[in-house]
Amino acid sequence: MAVEQPLGTPVAPSGDQTRIHNIGYRSYDGPRLGRSYARRSLYSQSLRGAYGLGRSAKSKVLPMLLFVVMCVPAAIMVAVAVATKVNDLPVDYTRYAIIMQAVISLYVASQAPQSVSRDLRFKTVPLYFSRPIETADYVRAKYAALASAMFVLTAAPLLVLYVGALLAKLDFTDQTKGFAQGLVSVALLSLLFAGLGLVIASVTPRRGFGIAAVIAVLTITYGAVSTLQAIADVQGSTGAVPWIGLFSPVTLIDGVQSAFLGATSAFPGGTGPSSAEGAVYVLVCLAVIAGSYALLMRRYKKVGL
Repeated sequence: MAVEQPLGTPVAPSGDQTRIHNIGYRSYDGPRLGRSYARRSLYSQSLRGAYGLGRSAKSKVLPMLLFVVMCVPAAIMVAVAVATKVNDLPVDYTRYAIIMQAVISLYVASQAPQSVSRDLRFKTVPLYFSRPIETADYVRAKYAALASAMFVLTAAPLLVLYVGALLAKLDFTDQTKGFAQGLVSVALLSLLFAGLGLVIASVTPRRGFGIAAVIAVLTITYGAVSTLQAIADVQGSTGAVPWIGLFSPVTLIDGVQSAFLGATSAFPGGTGPSSAEGAVYVLVCLAVIAGSYALLMRRYKKVGL
């Protein structure tokens, strides 16, 4: 009967077994573009993404559709003005964004979570901060990109109105003044809405929750403020109407432009805030914008740890 012999223990070969394998990697000896280039690239990418550029065809549908919806009423007004040869446009430049606030709110609600929620969901924010880019660079790029996208959305129909007014041979000076006032109004609106949208969207990594939260904040506040203003006006407390308007982003913009930009107010009775009250509106707007930026900085400093 054969006896199974145990296998011998292999003897470790003598000498150092360390090997260095050259697999073809080469060090980068090109220019180091630094933080400013990374910040500009993030801004450009985020701005393009706000309109679905560089993304799938499905991602382009909603932002492009909202852009068209914003511009079509302006084009119709221009066509009517040219055909009927009226002496003025049916809607002031400063009133257009207030009338189209539902479209603007939907755009913010859809694009603010798209800008930041995916980075939070897939935990890519720390990867950004592992490079020369810092928290302030990320926040500024995202804020500037969404504000720029919103300015394009809100200023494009004003440009359509302005060009149409000139084609209709309306007074050049009046139209240019109104167009400039409208641009100031939508610029402030873009900064305010972009800040609020990004702060709300940065709370959750889930895009659907972010969309619902942004819509809820913008619509509920406006509905509640408008209702309270109407009640105050009916009860004769007209002095309280301007102060109630401080608690909604839409009425904030309405108050600023009616106080300083010559716009007609949408407040009950058509009476907007006085110049002194309008100064408070401006301070509140600037405080909300600055507070939104500060909250975003605080949020992403925690995320980037």
